Amino acid sequence: MVDAPTWPSIPAMALASAERFGVAEAVVQGDTRVSFAELGVLVRRSAAAMIAAGVALGDRVAIWAPNSLEWVVAALGLQAAGASLVPVNTRWKGEEAAYILERSSARLLCTVTGFLDIDPVGMLARARRDLPALDDIVVLDGDTPSGCTSWADFVAAGAGAGVSNDTVEDRVAAVGPEDVCDILFTSGTTGRPKGVVMRHGQTLRFSENWCDFAGLRAGDRYLVVNPFFHMFGYKAGWMPCLISGAVLLPVPVFDIDDVLGIVERERVTVFPGAPTIYQSILDHPRLGEHDLSSLRVAVTGAADIPVELIRRMHTELPFTSIMTGYGLTEAATCTGSRPGDSFETIAGTAGRAMEGLEVRVVAANGMADSAVSAELPELPEVPRGETGEVVVRGYSVMTAYFDDPEATAAAIDAHGWLHTGDLGVMDDRGCLRIVGRIKDMFIVGGFNAYPAEIENTLLAHPTIAQVAVIGVPDDRLGEVGMAFCVLRPGARLDIEELTAWSRERMANYKVPRRFEVVDALPLNATGKVVKDKLRARALTAALISLSDSTTPDNNGSQTSSAESAPSPPPRRRH
Repeated sequence: MVDAPTWPSIPAMALASAERFGVAEAVVQGDTRVSFAELGVLVRRSAAAMIAAGVALGDRVAIWAPNSLEWVVAALGLQAAGASLVPVNTRWKGEEAAYILERSSARLLCTVTGFLDIDPVGMLARARRDLPALDDIVVLDGDTPSGCTSWADFVAAGAGAGVSNDTVEDRVAAVGPEDVCDILFTSGTTGRPKGVVMRHGQTLRFSENWCDFAGLRAGDRYLVVNPFFHMFGYKAGWMPCLISGAVLLPVPVFDIDDVLGIVERERVTVFPGAPTIYQSILDHPRLGEHDLSSLRVAVTGAADIPVELIRRMHTELPFTSIMTGYGLTEAATCTGSRPGDSFETIAGTAGRAMEGLEVRVVAANGMADSAVSAELPELPEVPRGETGEVVVRGYSVMTAYFDDPEATAAAIDAHGWLHTGDLGVMDDRGCLRIVGRIKDMFIVGGFNAYPAEIENTLLAHPTIAQVAVIGVPDDRLGEVGMAFCVLRPGARLDIEELTAWSRERMANYKVPRRFEVVDALPLNATGKVVKDKLRARALTAALISLSDSTTPDNNGSQTSSAESAPSPPPRRRH
């Protein structure tokens, strides 16, 4: 484990890697192949352009673009100039992106045009939001609209301004471990997105430790499908490649055929991703036509990984190391499995606390008192095996929410514990199991029901490939569960059989009272289910019903209500 970062800053690490690994391949993007030494040159030119454009120490520069070599070069260039990186979710629309640019007072925006027929510049114009701090929009790839600057012209202006390598080196030397390296904005599931402030030192220490966790080594070929705007694609993606000497293969859009082709052609060894990615590979009808024998390391994470998926990844794919973990933007990866863990441990838990971090499960309603004064005792852990809120303390916990002391105080208590809002259970081995979000928990007649726990049970049913459970209003029980199911190819869902099967495996109050078959679950760019869309669908379609009949809905999916359960006795909420 790395107790302190090896380098003072991220750009210092990148420029050192250019010397350490020299002519070895650093990035492969289609027909483009760039060595570490060449990447160092590109980063210096990018930094010179940023400095010439007036980017100063402490400024913010945003990137709104898909995974690419240019993304990495722009990010390292702005950080070398002393600015903080502000990544923007590629799925956000103009108003959402404009809010981030305004909130962060970004000096520059680096973006692309033509990606998936999206027009970021046009969307920003239509948002009609005043952005007085934004000096320029730089187009990394695609046609350059009027009023914007192409990346080529931006870099050329830096060279023309006479910003020397010595000037770049001086600026890099001025950036230290306590300086802010990035502000990653949350997805906004609990209101407006909040900016998570991280520093160079803690980010480097995390990425170095992640290399050890994943077993990443020089010469590995790392396929990064997780988006760079997300912590996984950035701090557990391209940064570890630079640190370890691995080859970065950025993927802008996940297409199963393209990805399988890249794995075979480029002899990919490391391939992290969401469980849905591995499931799509295993279910691909022409999987046997591809040589995937180079694959060695898989890293995934979710609250609802079926044991059978991990077993199939081990037996049907060549992975020799399958890791899982739990993390969040505010603290990076907090727990992880270990070599030798069983399939059940890898699938059913998120592993144990990462080195240098403390992870506890505490009473979910205990934050208010502990936040008042450091003189009060720390929140006690709930007994092992009981559900509570996951809290984390240690070097990787965010510094603060950007310019939001109230939100910061509500998240980090006086003893330094970050309250994640996630509900979890810790077993006697110290392995953490995530059972849902506090806001997603629903109460059935006084009993707490946790969607992730129910989903994990339902995923063991032979007809179900994916499932998401939400709570919906009920006149008698307050709330009941509703399950949206994606079936395995060729399968049909027998509601009565599934209900009976479920009752054999979980308490009656946990069994969903309603099931709907869907072609796909709504996912965000990181592969997580967007449950707000499912809640809206349930309400809009007026699917709240407690009949025992099975009827086709308007799109041919089966919907049904399970038999109502007797009201359980009242129970105090944890």
